[in-house]
Order: sequence, then C-alpha cells, then structure tokens
Amino acid sequence: MSASLGAKRRMGQNLAMNDQELLRYSRQIMLPDFDVAGQERLLSADVLLIGAGGLGSPIALYLAAAGVGALTIVDDDGVDSSNLQRQIAHGEADIGINKATSAAAAVRALNPTAHVTVIEHRLAEPELSQRIGKADLVIDATDNAESRYSLNAACWRAGKPLVSGAAIRWEGQISVFDPTQPASPCYQCLYPELSDDARLNCAENGVIAPLVGVVGSMQALEAIKHLIGSGSSLVGTVLFFDGKYGEWQRIKLTKDPDCPVCG
Repeated sequence: MSASLGAKRRMGQNLAMNDQELLRYSRQIMLPDFDVAGQERLLSADVLLIGAGGLGSPIALYLAAAGVGALTIVDDDGVDSSNLQRQIAHGEADIGINKATSAAAAVRALNPTAHVTVIEHRLAEPELSQRIGKADLVIDATDNAESRYSLNAACWRAGKPLVSGAAIRWEGQISVFDPTQPASPCYQCLYPELSDDARLNCAENGVIAPLVGVVGSMQALEAIKHLIGSGSSLVGTVLFFDGKYGEWQRIKLTKDPDCPVCG
C-alpha cells in the first residue's frame, strides 16, 4: 500500500486490498469477528500516539504491524542509554536521536507501507487540540501526570476516545475513556487530584523491563478493538496488573458527576 492509497482510504474511498496486503494481514483477516472489513477499517484509521518510550514502543510497533494506516508519533525527548532496558523501538545506534524519529524508523522497517508522521516537540494548545481533532483515536503513552491530565481534557473537548496506560516498578494499569459514550468516565474521574501516586515516574522509581511491554501491548489491543468495533472495551473499567505476582484485577470506574472535565 502506497502512502497515496492510505490517504485515499482515510478519505473514505473504498479500495480493495491487494494480494500483498491480503497475505501480510492474513492471520487477522481469518478471524471471524475481524475479517476483511476489520482490516480495511485499520488501514483507514488515523491514530495519534503521545509518547515513544517504554509504552509507546510496543504500541507503535504493534499498530504498524497490524496495519493501522496512519500513525502520528509525538515525543520531545531523545534516546538515552538508560532507555534501552525497556524501550524496544530504539537501539544502541539511536542514542541521542529523538524518540519519535527513532520509533518511526523502527515502524517503517517493520512495515514500509505504514504512513508515519513524526512530531519532535511537546504538543501545546492549540496544536494539541488540532492534532487530536484529526485523529480517530488517541493513545496516552506519556510518563508524567501533568501530560495525562491535559491530554484527557483535550480528548474530551474534541470527543475523541483515549486509550490510557501507565507502568511503574512492578505494576501497570490500562483503561479507555470515550466521550462518545455518555456513561464513560474520564482520567480525572480516576485521579480527581494530582496525587503523589500519580506523580510517580520510571526515572525516579524504576520499572521492570517487560512490564511496559505488557501494558503497551494491551493498549495497542484496546486501540485495535475500538477501531474495528469488535469485542468489549475497557470503558468504565480500570485493569490493574501486578507483575511481581502475575495477578490481574478489574476495577469498575464510574463517572464522577462533579468531575470538571466530563461531569
């Protein structure tokens, strides 16, 4: 699929997949609740990924491998040697290179047909809202609470679904916040105030390497399910994972009527 074909698909033109695409994505297409229609939806999808580190690396690679047609990767940080323990989109040769640029190169190496846009600076208003407005879905792979709050609010204003994930030490969490569903809570319903727990980050508290792969892969899975309209999403649910003991826990999250963002 050339970039021009991807652009035509995203404009709603009904273009049949070629033989190469049918073979590349055959293991997904054979799934009864995925089929050719699901693959076409992925090929027409436009995803905004904020963060190309521990979570963003597996997210970017799996979305590209699965056939998401357009992926915008945002990160203003450079690759450091301490990142290589867990950020699998980057290698030794990428040290000093911007993470979004490095991740985009890994995506193109995996799937040359993927259309990737790189943004090497932190998105602030009004550009943040403009980028969100163009996307079908937004994925939060950031590592700081302030970014999560601002991204949540911007997605809610734009009416765009947000796939959220976090990983620290041995523990991770995943959820989906969808303004198009009236009963959906938002990230601020989960963390009404900027608590000490919400401020935790890997640089100061550490993280076990495969944990970010588990959480990031789950975020990619939730994104794909939403884009093709299959399965049951994590809207209204927070999924917690304890890597040290291999335990999953589902917690019901309800909308806070007094939430300043979605209430």
